[in-house]
Amino acid sequence: MRYISFKDLSTVISMIKNRNYKFIIYMDDLSFEEFEIEYKFLKAVIEGGVETKPDNVLIYATSNRRHLIKETWNDRDDMERGGDEIHHSDTMHEKLSLVNRFGVTISFSQPNQKEFFNIVCELAKREPSITLSEQELCAEANKWELSHGGISGRTAQQFINYLAGQSR
Repeated sequence: MRYISFKDLSTVISMIKNRNYKFIIYMDDLSFEEFEIEYKFLKAVIEGGVETKPDNVLIYATSNRRHLIKETWNDRDDMERGGDEIHHSDTMHEKLSLVNRFGVTISFSQPNQKEFFNIVCELAKREPSITLSEQELCAEANKWELSHGGISGRTAQQFINYLAGQSR
């Protein structure tokens, strides 16, 4: 695996575009700070920019942010606060438009407590070493999530991993 800059991305695409193979360019944990402008270049590459995006190339990205570019409360207000930008909302829409280039967004929202307990119980069924009743399992899961980052699928998996490790 090789790590490249966004400016190298168009070079890589031009090198692989006419090959008889299909390529996936994968960007993990993609996000930009407010001062970074590389997202503009990435938007052009994804859309095809000057030339159309080749059919044999897909670009996938993951992010821990719902919006890839940091947004401030000032970005939400169409009234510029002391700045000299006239069309402030245009800037906000430009920042938020990168995610639209990817076409598909999959969100993992936080489960409620009932869903969390269901996740825990289903994961526990995969571990024969866990012999707690559902009631005991949920009580222990509740204690676990209070001290390990709250209710989430990741917390449920970590809890099950912990229980499985304890019983081995």
